[in-house]
Amino acid sequence: MKRTVIAVALLAPMLLLWACTTPTPYQPLASGNPVAGGYTDQLLDDTHFRVTFSGNDVTSRQQVETYLLYRAAELTAGKGFDWFEIADRHTDTKSQTFVDPGPWGYWTPSWRFHRRGGWYGGYGWGDPWGPYDVDTIDQFSASAEVMVGHGPKPPSDPRAFDAHQVLQNLDGKIVRPGQTAAR
Repeated sequence: MKRTVIAVALLAPMLLLWACTTPTPYQPLASGNPVAGGYTDQLLDDTHFRVTFSGNDVTSRQQVETYLLYRAAELTAGKGFDWFEIADRHTDTKSQTFVDPGPWGYWTPSWRFHRRGGWYGGYGWGDPWGPYDVDTIDQFSASAEVMVGHGPKPPSDPRAFDAHQVLQNLDGKIVRPGQTAAR
């Protein structure tokens, strides 16, 4: 019993760290997922629906948009349609910037320099201990309104896709929960 508790205590932080550094797999958005993010879809009427895909802070914009397109194709084929058109698509970026204040906290020594005509300088200028560590993290979320249809896709519409062809072409780029890389 004691070994089990120790093993869990040692493994839990590693699993949490792993989950935080893994891009969002192709999965439904749910609060119980070990890795944040996923897709949602909403039926608007018989031939229109809205699809979204939200990635975590290590999921690239390209991967988020690929998963959105794949989900639209999957829904289209799953409902018995042959092609879909992206009517309205948006990709949003949520950026957070973090500043590591260093060993002095948010207070740092400041230096002033005398120049001809007066004093020059201010807080943080000439910091002899080096610059702050600044990190910016981007999270991407894509959404689209999709219209579906039967038969061959309209040849003159650049926003129309053959659902079965999209599924076939993108299947190798889709990482599902439990996989470490695309097939």
